[in-house]
Amino acid sequence: MSQLPWSDLLANALADKQAAGRYRRVRTRLGEQGVNVVIDGKAMRSFCSNDYLGLAAHSELKNAFIEVANAEGVGSGAAHLLSGHSQYHQQLEEALAAFTGQQRVLLFSSGYQANLGVIDGLLSRGDKVIQDKLNHASLLDGGRLSAATQTRYRHADMSALAHRLQQAEGDGHRLVVSDGVFSMDGDLAPLPDLLALAKTHQAGVLIDDAHGFGVLGEKGKGSLEHWAIPSEDAPMVMGTFGKAFGTAGAFVAADEVVIETLIQQSRTFVYTTAQPAAIAAATLASLKLMETESWRREHLQALIQQFRHGAETLGLTLMSSMTAIQPIVLGDVEEAVRVGQALEEKGFLVGVIRPPTVPEGLARLRITLSAAHTEQDVRHLLDALEAVICTAV
Repeated sequence: MSQLPWSDLLANALADKQAAGRYRRVRTRLGEQGVNVVIDGKAMRSFCSNDYLGLAAHSELKNAFIEVANAEGVGSGAAHLLSGHSQYHQQLEEALAAFTGQQRVLLFSSGYQANLGVIDGLLSRGDKVIQDKLNHASLLDGGRLSAATQTRYRHADMSALAHRLQQAEGDGHRLVVSDGVFSMDGDLAPLPDLLALAKTHQAGVLIDDAHGFGVLGEKGKGSLEHWAIPSEDAPMVMGTFGKAFGTAGAFVAADEVVIETLIQQSRTFVYTTAQPAAIAAATLASLKLMETESWRREHLQALIQQFRHGAETLGLTLMSSMTAIQPIVLGDVEEAVRVGQALEEKGFLVGVIRPPTVPEGLARLRITLSAAHTEQDVRHLLDALEAVICTAV
């Protein structure tokens, strides 16, 4: 056994990460979130935010936040089950239930907490949770931390899911868990087939639609609207506010019994201080804009098509994504880091995604588009990609 002090062991592990090109660093932004940002003192055009509808700095959200902060203060002061649940939290839950077409909604302080809380809150020893291999870390951690037995199936492979469901036959509950839009690839889960399989095997379904709400569907209702899933077949759905909604926090939409069970048993709900009422008020304002300003989704879809056409013309390797998440697979970690740095030198900020976030050999640029971008922004990004990738080949 190594005799190195604990801090030396950690330092060695950090040095290994840095040598492998997998070291993460916090970047400091000055000013508001948006397309034009100042990061570490340098002005850049951002293509790495999840602010898909460009609402994070919208005046109506800011005004709603300020008004309620002035009226009710900043901190909620307590958990939802004590004195932390304000009238604005209640109004938001009711508005989201109407928006999603579900019976009830429960708020959580983050998407990570929501996913942990739902899986652990609903499952116990002897139950089985079956997850897509490319699910978000919060979903996989929820299964790992619960007392249920967790298995995984090949990404979006419904024959593999059917096999896992057959293996899980027997006593106990079964829960199939999938992203609606996968956060690193941008592709969609085949929900109609997934829901049909789950129904055949009498399994519950949880869909994390963090990257679908606001973006997919004519009214922005996400993956279920995109796939035209009828309300009677709707699974449990988790959505976050930190992406298309432009605020912070999360919610779970489900039937009455599920929500009441989570209120009683979800540890990340019961033992967490509620978010400020001002956040709920800002999210209510955001939801109204999401429902009424469909031009944001239309403009975003036009930018997605513009980018994909331009990238394909340049011969770049794109993944099969119709969403705002547009990954360019470069494969090699060092190449992905080089391209990311070269883009920054030209004033463009993109996500450089490396293992273990994605599988070995699939390092990539994770480019995300926003309704706040213009056609000119996309053209300039494509010009920069051509300069730093295509001319280097």
